[in-house]
Amino acid sequence: MGLAACGGASSQRTSAPDAVDVVATTTVLGDLARAVGGREADVHQLLRPNSDPHDYEPRPDDVVAVSRARLVLRSGVGLDAWSSDVVDQAGGDPRVLDVGAQVPIARDGEGGDRDPHWWHDPRNAEAAVALIRDALVRAHPSAHAVYERRARMYLRRLRALDAAVARCVERVPPARRVVVTDHDAFGYFADRYRIRIVGTVIPSLTTEAQPSAGDLVHLAQTLEREHVRTVFSERSVNAKLAHAIAGETGARVDDSLYGDALGPTGSDGATYLAMEAHNADAIVRGMGGGGCPAALRAAGVR
Repeated sequence: MGLAACGGASSQRTSAPDAVDVVATTTVLGDLARAVGGREADVHQLLRPNSDPHDYEPRPDDVVAVSRARLVLRSGVGLDAWSSDVVDQAGGDPRVLDVGAQVPIARDGEGGDRDPHWWHDPRNAEAAVALIRDALVRAHPSAHAVYERRARMYLRRLRALDAAVARCVERVPPARRVVVTDHDAFGYFADRYRIRIVGTVIPSLTTEAQPSAGDLVHLAQTLEREHVRTVFSERSVNAKLAHAIAGETGARVDDSLYGDALGPTGSDGATYLAMEAHNADAIVRGMGGGGCPAALRAAGVR
C-alpha cells in the first residue's frame, strides 16, 4: 500500500516499501499508530474526523483494509464493538490488539459501566503508545529500532502535555473547577486534573442515549445551583440540547471540544496532543480561568 489513509491526525505521507499494514478503528488510535510507526507503518483509519464511534456503520473498504492488515488496533471497552464483525467478515489472520482492555487506569461511568473514553487521561495514552510499539515490533521486527525510537520521542511529548495541562487547570481555584458536558466523555480528564463534572446533557457514556424531560429540568437546576458558566458540547455531537439548556440558565455554550474523535487536518484537534491541549484551554476558559495557550505552546503541545 502506498499512502497512509488520511485521518484527523496528519496529512498523507508516503510509506516505506516494506511498511506493515495496520488498521486502527478510531481517530485517536490512528494518530498514535502513525506517531509510533512513521513511514514503517501504513495505517488505515476506519473512523473519520469528527465522527461518532458509538453509531458507526462500517464500509466495504473497511473490510478490505482489515483483510490486508497484519495488525488491527481496537479502542475497546464497547466503543468500537462493531469492529469484531469487520474482522470476522474480512478473514485473514491479523493480530488484534484491544488497547482499552490493557490501559492501567480505568473508571466507571454512570450506571457502573466501564468508561470507554480512556485516552482523555494522558497516562493511559502513554500506556497505549507502549502497547502499540510492542505490537508493531512483533508484527515488523526488522523495524524495531524505528518503533522504539519514535515511541520514546512521543512519550516525552505526552509527559510534557500532562504537566502543561495540569499547570493550566491549576490557574482555576478548586471551587470553580465545575463543568457540564454534552455526554459522559470527559470523566478521565476530570479525574486526572481534579475537575468536577456536575452533569451531562446526555446522561450516558454513549451519544445514542436520549435525556428525558425530567433529566433536562434536573440539569438546568444543577447549572443554576453550581453557578456553571459554560455548557461544553462536542464537535461530533449535535449541540441543540446544549443550547436549549444554556438558554434557560444564562450559561453559554462552547461547542469546540473534541470528545470521541479528533478533528480534520488543520483543525485545533487534528492530533491527539493538539486535541488535549485545545480541550484544556477551552475548559479552563469556560471555568473562568482565562485559558493558557502560551503555556501549552511553551510545552510544545500546541
